[in-house]
Amino acid sequence: MTQERTSVSTFKGNPLTLIGPELKVGDQAPDFQLNKSLVDVVSLKDYAGKVKLISVVPSIDTGVCDAQTRRFNEEASKFGDNVVILTVSVDLPFAQARWCGAAGVDKVELLSDYKNNNFGEAYGVLIKEFTLDMRAIFVIDANDKIQYIEVLSEMTEHPNYENALNALKALV
Repeated sequence: MTQERTSVSTFKGNPLTLIGPELKVGDQAPDFQLNKSLVDVVSLKDYAGKVKLISVVPSIDTGVCDAQTRRFNEEASKFGDNVVILTVSVDLPFAQARWCGAAGVDKVELLSDYKNNNFGEAYGVLIKEFTLDMRAIFVIDANDKIQYIEVLSEMTEHPNYENALNALKALV
């Protein structure tokens, strides 16, 4: 049975129900299955030995999600090959690829949770009411331990970019 919890997260002030565990700093990062394309699937092990910043957005075609992904794309060039920045949304891989091309985003990897919401459930950010993933940031070290988590309290707000980037910098 899938774990549901009433969260402190909202959408325009309305409470949301998140599905999955409430992860904590120090937890082992759960594995996931995300689509790079309709047929290509990646998992946590595909990024083994790398420090990972996972930026979760509800939909890439909205203003805050667009800005969040562009910001991490700009920051990505400041880190070496041992760091990967992933953006996860439930948008179809086609829409993600179209958006990246139009936005000139080429340093972050966009991955889709559209098929079975595997990531959203594993990381406790799947929104029951919308079948979207809640805006969140996870920083995971090279040994796959979670070192930083921010699950936004309001879906329409920006994450704390500086705190997330400082957590990432501390690991490289």
